[in-house]
Order: sequence, then structure tokens, then C-alpha cells
Amino acid sequence: MPLSEHEQKLLEQLEKQLHEDDPKFANSMGSDPGRSWSTRHVVIGVLCALAGVFLLLVGVTLQSIFVGVLGFVVMGGGVYFATMRSSAAAKAGKGSTGKPGKPRSSFMSNLEERWDERRRGEP
Repeated sequence: MPLSEHEQKLLEQLEKQLHEDDPKFANSMGSDPGRSWSTRHVVIGVLCALAGVFLLLVGVTLQSIFVGVLGFVVMGGGVYFATMRSSAAAKAGKGSTGKPGKPRSSFMSNLEERWDERRRGEP
């Protein structure tokens, strides 16, 4: 069931408030639109993972523990590199702390205010 326009608007406001109040937590949740998948990282990571699988198979065939372990490490590194997200846009936007003249209220107090408005029937 899709959200109504009003609910979508409230959700966007809550997300914006969360980014203002606790940007570190908001970024760790992965909802930051500035973070995206890098095609270059995915391609290089997949190639490294395939090279690691090849080295692992060569190590098993030659019965060489060193080559097998090296292949496993290369494969793991490739998967890690492929799943990294680039945050160039997030780093470029760093440093903006919101409106300087506006006193910041806490996230919970804004939620409480909105809840009270809903209970009173205000839009």
C-alpha cells in the first residue's frame, strides 16, 4: 500500500530533521542520496574477485597453501572493494550546519509537537 502525499511529506521532513540533528547516524543508515554505487568500484572489485577465485583454484590444484590463501584474500578484497560506496557528493556537502540564526530544537521535541498538532486536528 503506497503512502499518501501527506505521509510522504512528513517522512521527508523527518528524514531532513534527522540529517540536521544527527548527521553521523543518518549517514550510517545509508539513506543519504549523496552516497551511490560506483561502477568503477564494482567492475574492479568483480575482476579482483574473479582473479582471487582463479588463484584459489590454482592453489588447490598445485596443493599450495600459500597460493590458496592468497587467492582467498584477493577474492575477499575484491568483494569488499566492489561493495564500497563512493561519497564524493557527501564530502562536498560537508560543513554546512543549517541556518545560523535559527535555534535548533531536538528531534524528539519536534516529533512531540507534530504529534500534539495531529491530536488537536491541525494539518
